[in-house]
Amino acid sequence: MINKPNTVEAGLPSDFLWGFATASYQIEGAIDQEGRKSCIWDAFAAKPGKISDGTDGRTACDSYNRTGEDIALLKSLGAKAYRFSIAWPRIIPLGGRDDPVNQVGVDHYIKFVDDLIEAGIVPVVTLYHWDLPQNLDEKYGGLLNKDEFVKDYVRYARVMFEALGSRVPYWITFNEPFCSSGLGYAVGKHAPGRSSDRTVNDEGDSSTEPWLAGHSIMCAHGAAVKMFREEFKPKYGGEIGITLNGDYGYPWDPSNPEDVAAVQRKLEFAIAWFADPIYHGKYPDSMRAQLGDRLPTFTDEEIASIKGSNDFYGMNHYCSHFIKSWAPKPAPITDIEGNLECLFFDVNGTPVGEETQCPWLRPNAPGFRKLLGWISERYGGPRILVTEFGTSIKGENDRPYPEILDDEFRCEYFRSYIRAMAEAVAQDGVNVFGALCWSLMDNYEWSEGYETRFGVCYVDYEGGQTRTPKKSAKETREIFEKYIGKV
Repeated sequence: MINKPNTVEAGLPSDFLWGFATASYQIEGAIDQEGRKSCIWDAFAAKPGKISDGTDGRTACDSYNRTGEDIALLKSLGAKAYRFSIAWPRIIPLGGRDDPVNQVGVDHYIKFVDDLIEAGIVPVVTLYHWDLPQNLDEKYGGLLNKDEFVKDYVRYARVMFEALGSRVPYWITFNEPFCSSGLGYAVGKHAPGRSSDRTVNDEGDSSTEPWLAGHSIMCAHGAAVKMFREEFKPKYGGEIGITLNGDYGYPWDPSNPEDVAAVQRKLEFAIAWFADPIYHGKYPDSMRAQLGDRLPTFTDEEIASIKGSNDFYGMNHYCSHFIKSWAPKPAPITDIEGNLECLFFDVNGTPVGEETQCPWLRPNAPGFRKLLGWISERYGGPRILVTEFGTSIKGENDRPYPEILDDEFRCEYFRSYIRAMAEAVAQDGVNVFGALCWSLMDNYEWSEGYETRFGVCYVDYEGGQTRTPKKSAKETREIFEKYIGKV
């Protein structure tokens, strides 16, 4: 970290960009409306036992048909920016570079962006938030076929740059490639649902497929950024980057050098897997040492397009863990985390944070500040846009209306996390220029279905998908206003 002397205790710049985030499959619904065809999450959710409550994104929050309502909601909450994603199967329903473009889908997003801008809200657009057209998965294996996937993704990106390039100031190529690769092709709990565990999935090889999928994403990212900078940025301006997720890690036993070393490996396998090629031109040495030739190699042309391909660093972060090393035992061939274990309690039984509805999430605001510092130091102080942070609440979905609107736990999460971010900016010199809370509204939480809620606005799924602001909707604005303009 770059320490800044004589700074305020906690603060954010006066032009700080704050708002909320969502993803197309989680909120849009309308999965067979106006030309959209199936995506891998439609197919995955249709398989028995894959989604905890047996639901899918068929209706979700019905946001495809409620864009005006969603924009009015954002405006009422004071949001300066809104991050949303484009549904690839709405734009090119069959997905491929030679397949027809669905102009109705393109026009939908053009109008949505125009309406956001008219409302004074900055659009932050994600091109890929996990909803790969199902046809491409069936046709050639989707992310497992680098050459085909890159060509199809670049064509899709071109269509959107042509349609929205003059309007969108911030583009994100991919959301959380670790999840697409690791959860989709190693653990198998996300679409397309592949792993070596035959008790969970019928197909897949966890020892190779996640690394192939991640490599495809990086090559597609680099190719799309190269095209954007050569053909669209000179005309329209705008910035482009990728969003990477990562939890912070503390050593399970700080006196054990193996646990201390494992923390670094954890961050490298989760974050540096994708960030190191962008900022350093290669995969991390720790990954190459563990994986050998299972980790693909970039061509000179690929690394030339990937290195330096971030105008900003998109950061998703929710929680922290204690990291316990498995070394000196060799890593299992299906391991994707760096030969270690992520735990909620340290060697003394101290919890990393309070329990939430999500089995993977326990809040720890100091870890947020520390991870901001780690990213800043490792990658030379990049401009960071926090593209997601937020929390679920244990048992929230079981609370009756209107009691469910009093989400004090979520308010406290945002109080502590936004302050930690403001401390990182004011005291540690981390360059954060914006933060987008997850999420604007309760929505389809992937394999957890509708049982888990993350929204600052309550969605009544049984009562027509109406939205009602929770306590955190008002608090979030007040928290940001407390710190903005202090540095």
